[in-house]
Amino acid sequence: MDAITRNVRDIDQADRDALEHVIGQSLREDQQVVISVRIASPPPSQSTEASGVPTDEHVPDWWNVYEGLSDEEIDRLDKAIRERADLTRHVE
Repeated sequence: MDAITRNVRDIDQADRDALEHVIGQSLREDQQVVISVRIASPPPSQSTEASGVPTDEHVPDWWNVYEGLSDEEIDRLDKAIRERADLTRHVE
């Protein structure tokens, strides 16, 4: 949507009162009001459910790391990950 520009002196009092309420300050006769509508990007807090888990619409790409792998390939990968993550010391 293109921006809409209006001279404050040309705005009727009821609309001016509403704009001043939205803007949070008084408008002067020598000012202009420029209004544009944009698609908002949701803040990070809105892209997750209350639990903090991303919703289906906002699942990160890295969550699909096993996509396209067979069960055997996933088992092999899981085994390798667990072996490398085993940081315990074995006492002999």
